[in-house]
Amino acid sequence: PLRKALNDSGLGAALVGGGIDDELKQPIFSVGLKGVEPSNTAAVEKLVLDKLAELADTGFTPGAVEAAVNTIEFSLRENNTGSFPRGLSLMLRALGAWIYGRDPYTPIQWEDALNHFKAKLDGGADVFGPLIRRFLLDNKHRVSVVMLPDSSLAAKTEGSERAKLDGIRAQLSEQELQQVVAETAALKERQETPDPPEALTCIPSLHLSDIPKAISKVPTATSSLPGGATLLTHELFTNDVLYAEAALDLTGLPAGLLPLLPLFCRSLTQMGTQNESFIELTERIGRKTGGVSVYPFSSAKRGQEQPVAYLMVRGKAMGHNSGDLFQLMGDILASARLDDRARFTQMVAETKANMEAGIIGSGHRYAASRLSAQRSIAGWMGEATGGLSYLEFIRGLAKRVEEDWEGVQADLESIRKHLLQRKGALVNLTGDDRALAAAAAHVDELLTRLPETAAAGPSGEAWAGVLPRLNEALVVPTQVNYVGKAANLYADAGYKLSGSAYVIEKHLGTSWLWDKVRVVGGAYGGFCSFDSHSGMFTFLSYRDPNLLDTLEAYDGSVDFLRSLELDQDALTKAIIGTMGDLDAYQLPDAKGYTAFSRYLLGVTDEERQERRDQVLGTTQKDFREFAEVLDCVRGDAARVVAVTNADKAAQVLQERPGFWELRKVL
Repeated sequence: PLRKALNDSGLGAALVGGGIDDELKQPIFSVGLKGVEPSNTAAVEKLVLDKLAELADTGFTPGAVEAAVNTIEFSLRENNTGSFPRGLSLMLRALGAWIYGRDPYTPIQWEDALNHFKAKLDGGADVFGPLIRRFLLDNKHRVSVVMLPDSSLAAKTEGSERAKLDGIRAQLSEQELQQVVAETAALKERQETPDPPEALTCIPSLHLSDIPKAISKVPTATSSLPGGATLLTHELFTNDVLYAEAALDLTGLPAGLLPLLPLFCRSLTQMGTQNESFIELTERIGRKTGGVSVYPFSSAKRGQEQPVAYLMVRGKAMGHNSGDLFQLMGDILASARLDDRARFTQMVAETKANMEAGIIGSGHRYAASRLSAQRSIAGWMGEATGGLSYLEFIRGLAKRVEEDWEGVQADLESIRKHLLQRKGALVNLTGDDRALAAAAAHVDELLTRLPETAAAGPSGEAWAGVLPRLNEALVVPTQVNYVGKAANLYADAGYKLSGSAYVIEKHLGTSWLWDKVRVVGGAYGGFCSFDSHSGMFTFLSYRDPNLLDTLEAYDGSVDFLRSLELDQDALTKAIIGTMGDLDAYQLPDAKGYTAFSRYLLGVTDEERQERRDQVLGTTQKDFREFAEVLDCVRGDAARVVAVTNADKAAQVLQERPGFWELRKVL
């Protein structure tokens, strides 16, 4: 209710604050809005306190309480820690209490506390009102923070720092200045000097003999369903939890509707259905499942120009609730309302605010997206639905919603008409035998909600867009840079994929780029990535004080590989580090989803075994041969995209006239 009140208030563009944070000795509760007019800051605080007072007096609806309790209980019982090992997660959970002198077992042994809480609810006790009053309303340890943008702050800060440094320099004698120069040179020499072998031997390590030679396979059964759909099942122990994905082919969608796709996905779960409101739908998801999400999935596929693209509806539930899960999925796809103008306006504003904040904090992702969009249709699709192109679309959409809501709504309905069809649909299920057996009777119930073929028919319009190939400076108010440079190894160097590329990519990131971009250059991060599906090899830096120096470091990677001398111990560590990525820790849901992704991308177990053999058999020769391939990333085929500020972008043009085009983003 508090979230809805803030969203509906129109006082800001998007929510901020993470609610409860109990990782500190004194837990905190924070909530608010961003994009607030300065004159409305008091109104935001008043709204929060008034709504909390109302909830303390009237409480929550039974449906909301049941949904919240079920969501928390499902999360605790599932204990899904993603790619993070469960044992380490339990250790850190215990330490969160232990370091503050509290019982380390309390965060782990939650069942008795949960049952006690549920018993109080069943007994009709006013559980929430006293807690809201004690810890939120009557709590005097409260602060309201108002942050206002200042476009000149970066220049002021830099000027203040420069004045301070000039003042210190003016007080130094010539001897002291020379000492600073000498210490700087000594620091650089130490940074660039490899650790001695005797130091490296102190680090515990595995041996190649410890690494399994064979790939780990996920059990997969594939069967055809009526109407041209396909079912994949993965029988794995899940403690009676069912994980399900329904995938609908996106490639029949007209290219002009693609930028609207992310908001269409959000609308399916955030506007309600023909028979229930947004709140009622949200509560039903919370009561019956562990969560349902809708999003676009896209990727390049090696050997073909057109990408693999699907609309994914993903959910999880206990096996005995599988019927409810598939009913929800069907309702979301077939009967979700797409006519809530006010809610859609909120979503547009939230998206705009989050993306404008994101390009300053995660500029490397925007740079990588622009580079990928110059070379592949899959990259162009990703840019159109999540990069700078998408942000520009969102800015225009905000105005269009005001002036032509009927047209926007018609486009949303058109997306649905193009996507909903049984033909070509895919259903992916992961669970133990009980969960899969319970789900089997309900898969057809989902598919029968879909028309046999799309109501709109095929668009007849092949996706063929890519961005112009050019160097770009994406200009934002920032003190640091995010520098990207990329080329396509398949198209620009004729490279034939080998698993040794994974080892070389890993080693570059942990040696040359780490030393040159991060340690010496002062960036928070310097890394490279190779997309084996598209062939894109991309260098990226994160929160980087440099621009041209970083590009020189990227180009230096070629000579580094050519002259690299690896002893057997160093080569073994590089291979084992790569195997750690290939054999990353996965829980059952991730295993089933990964197997599904491989199916979509045509990656067979035979190919996986071949790549694994190539990784384990990587030699010094592979590094030097790859250097010749990587030479294209410093040649004419490569392009540069950086997120930077106006002054630094202009400074590059002074040193290298015509190097790039400036594009003001913020």
